[in-house]
Amino acid sequence: MKKDLRPLGLYIHIPFCRCKCAYCDFYSLPGQDESRMDAYLDALTQHLREVAPRAAAYEVDTVYFGGGTPSIFGVERLKKLLKTVRKSYRLSKHAEVTLEANPESARDVKALKSLRRAGFNRISLGVQSMDDEMLRQLGRVHSAEDVRAAVQAIRKAGIQNLSLDLMYALPGQTIEHWQQTLVDTIALQPEHLSCYALKIEEGTPFAARQDSLDLADDDTQADMYLTAVKTLAQAGYAQYEISNFSREGFHSRHNAKYWQLQEYAGFGCGAHSDFGDVRYAYERDLESYLRGELRLSESNHIPARERTTEYLMLGLRTVRGISKGEFESISRFPFSCIEPVLLRCRDAGYAVEENGRWHLTPEGFLVSNAIIGEVTDAALSEQRRRADAIARGSFCPV
Repeated sequence: MKKDLRPLGLYIHIPFCRCKCAYCDFYSLPGQDESRMDAYLDALTQHLREVAPRAAAYEVDTVYFGGGTPSIFGVERLKKLLKTVRKSYRLSKHAEVTLEANPESARDVKALKSLRRAGFNRISLGVQSMDDEMLRQLGRVHSAEDVRAAVQAIRKAGIQNLSLDLMYALPGQTIEHWQQTLVDTIALQPEHLSCYALKIEEGTPFAARQDSLDLADDDTQADMYLTAVKTLAQAGYAQYEISNFSREGFHSRHNAKYWQLQEYAGFGCGAHSDFGDVRYAYERDLESYLRGELRLSESNHIPARERTTEYLMLGLRTVRGISKGEFESISRFPFSCIEPVLLRCRDAGYAVEENGRWHLTPEGFLVSNAIIGEVTDAALSEQRRRADAIARGSFCPV
């Protein structure tokens, strides 16, 4: 990357999917026809071109097609979008270009080869489970055999960076079920794995019948999490974020932007951005987007000094963690204000300091919400103390 250019990630939201899963609260629309997809392609193309002048001082080093199920958008439409990115932005020769896909829509070797030649070099496959009964309960339309077929097709197409998404703490799932899914998934030899606990989201079918679901209790969920950490480590997958594991050199460069407060621009209805010191999101409304109306559901200017809480919340989700220098550069006050919390966590086995950086242990990740709450409260308390001292005219920076 040229020294005078800043890195930028692009996120392109494709809201279409074959059917809505019972747990999903993402903006996704099942049953859309080809004409609607063509219209959405036109709207996205226009949107990408309109924002491009704002990215003149940037080099795009990651592009992420998320959804929905972007793979059902069609090979030609996806290639046209990536071509628009190439023509309108400075796209790095070594950019990570990710396509989310579901197993049933990623089995065509010819189509996958065409995408690879166009520049797509990473696939994120929504597996969730290798147990057909678990998949049925989730409302997934693929089977474990479909997963194996999709992985085989992806490899035949020459794509060498494959991520598989898994879920645990599913209704009726035992630790033995989860362990078997991990074993079956590792056998597919992906470069990256994401493991998320099921979360019941408001407005989903699961939420409507939550009381009747056989959900794991907190202790069982914790055991499942620690089982994943141990099993994946033994198989050569290093944990680098609460829910993410990879072989060396295959962490998700795009997702790292979110955790490290780097800039990214989102496109499509429902897409989020953190670009030019503004965090904004587009309305989850396909109709207005197709009319070319880029309506915002939120927009907030975020000065650098107000990034302190975000730095702590996001940094403590990762194994990279936080450092004294980074914290003081962002907050403009001493690390000593949060250090007592970190020292208590270290004594409890929840945090460690390595090479000048603090990060949580796997046990710490289990209670990360509480730890992050304590750390951010300590930082905000110091921020308020300094503001009050300045207001009284008694502030001393020493």
